[in-house]
Amino acid sequence: MYIKRIILIIALVGIIIGGFFAYHVYSAIFSPNTAFENEEAYLFVASDATPDDVKEDIAPLLKDMESFVSVAERKKYFSNMKSGHFIIKKGMNNNEIINTIRSKNEPVKIAFNNQERIEDLAGRIATQIEADSLSLLLAMKDPSFLKANGFTDETALSMYIPNSYELYWDISAKEFRDRMLKEHKRFWNDSRKAKAKLLNMTPEEVYTVASIVQKETAKVDERPRVAGVYLNRIKKGIKLDADPTVIYALKNKANDWDMVIKRVLYKDLEVVSPYNTYRNAGIPPGPIFMPDISAIDAVLNAEKHDYYYFVADVERFGYHKFAKTLSQHNANSAAYKLWISGQGIKR
Repeated sequence: MYIKRIILIIALVGIIIGGFFAYHVYSAIFSPNTAFENEEAYLFVASDATPDDVKEDIAPLLKDMESFVSVAERKKYFSNMKSGHFIIKKGMNNNEIINTIRSKNEPVKIAFNNQERIEDLAGRIATQIEADSLSLLLAMKDPSFLKANGFTDETALSMYIPNSYELYWDISAKEFRDRMLKEHKRFWNDSRKAKAKLLNMTPEEVYTVASIVQKETAKVDERPRVAGVYLNRIKKGIKLDADPTVIYALKNKANDWDMVIKRVLYKDLEVVSPYNTYRNAGIPPGPIFMPDISAIDAVLNAEKHDYYYFVADVERFGYHKFAKTLSQHNANSAAYKLWISGQGIKR
């Protein structure tokens, strides 16, 4: 009888210990283990991340780091980590968290516009995906890639259509560049290419003219009219005489892209540069800016008119006065110069 009691006690203790152990394991695996109040939090795991890197980054999101590590080790997560952008939802348990960061790489949305140079674009993209700006720049300016796809150093920026795109955060620099080439080809559909052909222009030339149009006017509704002026001048073989190209030429020559020029002076018009449309006829060798889609389409759907000149309208700020003749333009220009001198703007 005594032996039976001992066996029973041992069995009961075993059951209690086993139950406690089972409860502990169950809690470690299936109890909620998030510490944030928002509905979801984000974890970015770099391609070269170590287990310690992941532990450090995920720690602020968890209530119990020890239980997470224990379950992760049981599921052999640290020996098979995946890079990417992962969404951890409020109330997830360790099992759900590990399953998520092991296999549910979620795409991110990136956006870019209004970049002045390919270098600026690389820097902008580098803030939104894993690839750094140098690797992006090298991929974007790869001579063999540019040549194979009909671009040059000067037109490289025109491959990138400003918009928002969905892609994976851990995409490589070359993969990003190749994805943008696909988006470029998608943008330049048969309709847009046909319109460019009617203008006797390549997509890159349309992009370049659009960059000038956008620099000339921030008013989207005015862009087709401004585009019409430049197209009229191109058809007639008249130099574009676009101030934004002079500003770009000055910055490019000085290699000072932070230079601020609010007023173009007569001496500036003499700067020697293929981008200076006061000295060179035709379209510059490449864009001076990344234009919005609205500016590109403004060139493709330019307003048909007989205007060859325009100058800022001091009565409707942001808009311009258009002229068909040089004498009319000179009168409009005189009014603008009088106004700007009165503002004390010298440079």
